[in-house]
Amino acid sequence: MRHRWLIAALSVLSACTAPDAHVPPFARKPYEPFSRVAAIAIATAQWHLFGSPVDDSMPGSRPPPLPWQKPEREPGLWQQVGLYWWLGMNAGTRFSRWTGKHDEDGAVFPADKDTDYAWSAAFISFVMRMAGAGPAFPYAPDHAFYVDAGWEADHARYPRYAVRAERPADYAPVPGDLICFGTGWARSLTYGDLPVPFFPGHCDIVTKSAPGSLTVIGGNVDDAVTMKHVPTTPEGLLVAPDGHVLDPRYAWFVVVRVLYAR
Repeated sequence: MRHRWLIAALSVLSACTAPDAHVPPFARKPYEPFSRVAAIAIATAQWHLFGSPVDDSMPGSRPPPLPWQKPEREPGLWQQVGLYWWLGMNAGTRFSRWTGKHDEDGAVFPADKDTDYAWSAAFISFVMRMAGAGPAFPYAPDHAFYVDAGWEADHARYPRYAVRAERPADYAPVPGDLICFGTGWARSLTYGDLPVPFFPGHCDIVTKSAPGSLTVIGGNVDDAVTMKHVPTTPEGLLVAPDGHVLDPRYAWFVVVRVLYAR
């Protein structure tokens, strides 16, 4: 009897440590196939939740917000960022316990230290998880992980992930894809530098395309879920025929093509 109880208890513990043990059934099963339309709708809904901000200005041209002005720390929104961490990360990671203003122990971190808790990759991971990606997306607290996973898949390594890293000079992003640039020391990264085990960066999800521009949404932009518009060639490429990136603000160097089921 005790033996059967122990086996049952260990089974429960094993189930609780599964990477998706914390994911709601509709996304874990998932109820519907991994959907491009769903990913775009989820990202757009989160943008509306944060007040539908749009920022097409040059980086650094706006005065930095005061600590109490950061949306990510507002009641109702810091909890939402916590959901991005909780649902976007795999179960059991310390990142999954973060919020827009708390660390894994529930302590409030200083507002000027929020770059240590940057949640833009958690936002993308949340969107993909809720859209039904299941085990097909490499959930991670940094964008470099799925950029490299896409590069590896392109080179016949780890093809289980439904992402492919594309050259921005050759591939025109479509809604549902991710476009990425490096930050800090990685600002000068190019597609030819991949794979890079880790680099600081940012990715947005494309929600709309039109001749000459993309509409994208990203997390942790101005401490919120924010929309911006990105210039392209008439064919939809981020890079002009002479090789320079058309956007004067961000050096987009890779497109992560997402292989949705529909």
